Amino acid sequence: MAALDQKSPNVLLQSLCCKITGKSEADVASQFQYAVRVIGSNYAPTIERDEFLVSEKIKKELLKQRREPDAALFSELHRKLQTLGVLKNRWSILYLLLSLCEDPRKPSSRVPVCSYGALLAQALPRDVHSTPFYYARPQSLPLSYPERSATAHNSSLATSGIGSMGVFSINGPGPTPPTLLTGASTQAVGESMRGSRLAWTLPVSTSASGATAPRPPSGPSLSPAPRAPQKQRRDGDGSAEVEEAALVRDILYVFQGIDGKFIKMCSPENCYKIDSKVPLCKSLRDTSSRLAELGWLHNKIRKYTDSHSLDRAFGLVGQSFCAALHQELKEYYRLLSVLHAQVEDDQGVNMSVGSNLTLRRLLVWTYDPKVRLKTLAALVDYCQGRKGGELSSAVHAYGKTGDPHMRALIQHILGLVSHPILNFLYRWIYDGELEDTYHEFFVASDPTVKTDRLWHDKYSLRRSMIPSFITMDQARKVLLIGKSINFLHQVCHDRTPPGKIMPASKSTDSPKDVAELFTDLEGAFQSKIDAAYFETSKYLLNVLNKNYQLLEHLQAMRRYLLLGQGDFIRHLMDLLKPELARPATTLYQHNLTGILETAVRATNAQFDSPEILKRLDVRLLEVSPGDTGWDVFSLDYHVEGPIATVFTRECMSHYLRVFNFLWRAKRMEYILTDIWKGQMCNAKLLKSMPELSGVLHQCHVLASEMVHFIHQMQYYITFEVLECSWDELWNKVQQAQDLDHIIAAHDVFLDTIISRCLLDVNNRSLLNQLRAVFDQIIEFQSAQDTLYRSALEELQLRIRFEEKKRQREEMGQWGVTTEQEAEENRRMQQFKDTIPKMCSQLRLLTHFYQGIVQEFLRLLMTCSDESLQFLSFRLDFNEHYKARDPRLRPSLGATRGRRSSNI
Repeated sequence: MAALDQKSPNVLLQSLCCKITGKSEADVASQFQYAVRVIGSNYAPTIERDEFLVSEKIKKELLKQRREPDAALFSELHRKLQTLGVLKNRWSILYLLLSLCEDPRKPSSRVPVCSYGALLAQALPRDVHSTPFYYARPQSLPLSYPERSATAHNSSLATSGIGSMGVFSINGPGPTPPTLLTGASTQAVGESMRGSRLAWTLPVSTSASGATAPRPPSGPSLSPAPRAPQKQRRDGDGSAEVEEAALVRDILYVFQGIDGKFIKMCSPENCYKIDSKVPLCKSLRDTSSRLAELGWLHNKIRKYTDSHSLDRAFGLVGQSFCAALHQELKEYYRLLSVLHAQVEDDQGVNMSVGSNLTLRRLLVWTYDPKVRLKTLAALVDYCQGRKGGELSSAVHAYGKTGDPHMRALIQHILGLVSHPILNFLYRWIYDGELEDTYHEFFVASDPTVKTDRLWHDKYSLRRSMIPSFITMDQARKVLLIGKSINFLHQVCHDRTPPGKIMPASKSTDSPKDVAELFTDLEGAFQSKIDAAYFETSKYLLNVLNKNYQLLEHLQAMRRYLLLGQGDFIRHLMDLLKPELARPATTLYQHNLTGILETAVRATNAQFDSPEILKRLDVRLLEVSPGDTGWDVFSLDYHVEGPIATVFTRECMSHYLRVFNFLWRAKRMEYILTDIWKGQMCNAKLLKSMPELSGVLHQCHVLASEMVHFIHQMQYYITFEVLECSWDELWNKVQQAQDLDHIIAAHDVFLDTIISRCLLDVNNRSLLNQLRAVFDQIIEFQSAQDTLYRSALEELQLRIRFEEKKRQREEMGQWGVTTEQEAEENRRMQQFKDTIPKMCSQLRLLTHFYQGIVQEFLRLLMTCSDESLQFLSFRLDFNEHYKARDPRLRPSLGATRGRRSSNI
């Protein structure tokens, strides 16, 4: 039954004819048209509660009695009564006035009031014409032209139209001659309808016999004139012309999409045509064809609504669009019902004077309805294949016209179409609920995403469904509001009601409110979105900072994984040195974890929160053949729950890469410190061995070069990269308005560090050169340790020999024998013979080291990053390497080009 209720009356009536006769739709055409005529007759009297029809009937009664001033006064009073809005049941009062104006002593010669509503039932449901005018109509559009001269005070421009537009005559708009419409009756009729409905109505005037008849507000060309004698059509007379009254009645059926006796739908040409065999003059044929276009437009709109009304996949927005079109068609049917009533009056009351409803008058009266239907038909074509937010965007785009009446029409339809979208939006931003069965809303949800990826992957923007009247920034805020509510409930397990998070707001608006809301996107709509956005985001950040210590975890990453806690890192490296010098396969994680806990207890790290310290751990990387503990050791920081939304797996892998780089650079600083301490401690001891002065000098020079290089690299990494990037991150986090801002700032922070620490793909060659420098430092440490070990051994042997010689002399013996002295000299000579080998090894090491540094400097100078270019200047501040390598001397043109690009 629900499906049957949504079908049009024509479809239901045709189905009934098919079931009764047992024939197909094509075979019951005549029965169907006869049934329509029967239903449109006056045999079913009802009293319809329609204030508009009753007021029109009162005015017609006054005009029949030639009381035009009273009709104008009634119209003005009725308009004021509607504007005040004091009375609730105005229909009852008007019906009482209509009943009282009837003279009970005289038999009524008019159609009873109770049967007037049946005139509107022509091929419509019984309640179509009684449906109150819907509430989102424009209230301030004029019913007549704004230009009114003082001399035409008693004339009027009546409205026939759709959208409360002034009626255009055949030759265009113009003032109505006073001779055409008497008094201010028509003006009163038009004024009475202002503010209540769009005027799908006809102007009224008084016929010669006193009966009410529609009269077109055209120029003198449409004034009453003697009718030209027409040939009467007789049965069997094929040459007699068709009467205009018959064409008028056919046209009224065509207006509803029903084939008439002479005018029928031509399927091949997709238009209504009059059979060429029908005897008819060219002017009437052309006029009928122009009028029949109204039926074609009606069919186009009705076909769209009928095909989509029962389509569930069309969604709520599409159904609202169909409902808006149905309401416009109802107003159109209201006009047709008045025309049908006029035909009935002409046939039943004014038989002696003939019909006042002519094709020319229909052409004028249907001008504005035709424009309106053309707009709706074009809108239907433009919206084909669209649904949801895309459909509302199409309606909104079609409303960009200079015609204020058409713009008001589209704005009204947009209010109805956008109402479901606003309901979606309110439920999303106030409750976090998303029940978008037909994928109409611009926020999409992926139910397969797990809770830990809720913020990043579960909700997204469906860009094709973002209405064109909603900006991308507003859509992003809408997404964040609902996502924050769901994140609080599902990830943070916060059960605070949404009403306590943000100020209460109504969850639904009427279509009129929707239209006003969407026409003030930078005002009311923006304020609602901003209020919900700021309150929800502020509450979410407070929960993350207070309950889950987000900022404390961020600082812990800086102190431990980015080596910001200097005393802890130094002490940890001292404790780990014996363990990490061993092969990687001999390491055990529990031993390293114990050393980590010892370093924490012995440094300022012990004062950190237990929540942070329990997440700090040791991690061993994948072991490759030949690796030592230095190559596989890494610190780790465990994250889960809401903070894992900021510190994702990708972020933690970036932290791990940066830690390994910083740990290796820190190790180089540690090694060079040991080298310098060894040189300082052994300088005095080896002073007695002058043959070592040259090789020791080479060691000091090379060590100084390496210390300068590492110090500059450490300064660059620590201050220019880490500290500057961290300061920017902290400022952004303090100013963040939502969680996305924090995540974006954190991602930028990591990307900057990885890029400036040469860990990205673009700087791979630089990183390889830097690692080669680190390898040369380790090799130099090994070479110097070997040198000092052999030198100290030789020194010990010499000291022992001198000690033994002194002891023998004290005993009164010879200090040494000739054989012992020769043996000592031979051993010393062997040691001296190894010195040139040590020198050549150091020279080769120095050559390799300087070549790698020179290539590193050359790559730095060609970088686009200015900080890396400045690093190359500091590494070679005295142009020591530039003097050795001509490639480091940039040409004058290249220097100018670099300066101009910097400017």
